[in-house]
Amino acid sequence: MTPQEVTDSVVTVPDPREEILALKDMSFDQVIHTIATDLAHFAISLVAAILVFYVGKFIIGRIYAVVSKILTRHKTEASLTTFLLSGVRIVLYFILIITVIGILGIETSSFLALFASAGVAVGMALSGTLQNFAGGVLILALKPYKIGDYIEAQGFAGTVRKIEIFNTIITTPDNKTIIIPNGDLSTSPINNSTLQTHRRVEWNIGISYGDNVGRAREAILAMFAADPRIVDAAAASASGLAAPVVVVGSLDDSAVTLKVRAWVAKDLYWDIFFGYNERFYTELPERAGINFPFPQMDVHVSNS
Repeated sequence: MTPQEVTDSVVTVPDPREEILALKDMSFDQVIHTIATDLAHFAISLVAAILVFYVGKFIIGRIYAVVSKILTRHKTEASLTTFLLSGVRIVLYFILIITVIGILGIETSSFLALFASAGVAVGMALSGTLQNFAGGVLILALKPYKIGDYIEAQGFAGTVRKIEIFNTIITTPDNKTIIIPNGDLSTSPINNSTLQTHRRVEWNIGISYGDNVGRAREAILAMFAADPRIVDAAAASASGLAAPVVVVGSLDDSAVTLKVRAWVAKDLYWDIFFGYNERFYTELPERAGINFPFPQMDVHVSNS
């Protein structure tokens, strides 16, 4: 492209002062004709802008309805659905408004630069909030946990009561309300105890040295066999779980520690755990003749 062609391709913006000076040199009829022409052009642009606005508004409504149906069909989380629909509407209306402003003959580059500068400033000021916002979107989309799940995260454990865009609210077993930012939850490990249908319960039972381990094992397994809440060997095999087991876990200073494991439905975990703590203490001495030892030390005195 030659320099002359570059010069010819440049769009020259009229200087308002030059136009005012040009009006001074015109006759009254010419001024009236110029004003009428400009008004006619503006009226045509205004009518076109109004038509584009209402047509665009109709199209935005149709797009909004289609996106809403898609999200509903896929059973998207209600909070995420509201957020996505609001985002779609805002973006589409922003594009429509910029288009209408351009049709009216107003320079749009300054508006775009202003919005871009404001976006950068807001993004820098609200970096932590935007991180929580992004984390909330990820949680609502990927669903590592849902309302009603019991989770452990960020040093807290409790039941999820509400998942908001910026925070997740959990309630601890002693009824404390904990508000955790979603940004932290989306980037840290989460222990969700509710995702699986069954949980393994484990006890450590210390019996005295000299007690019969076999009798203790038989007594504990008999207690489990009589309890329908405990997953037995047949049901465990069908579900890919393990049958109840009693093994010698360790030989400690004052006791032989038995490690007892059994699978139960997740909702029964704590009832089974605490209930069998009491049953082991009250029934095992009678059923198996075992003793629960106190910590002890043998002292040997030698006369020199």
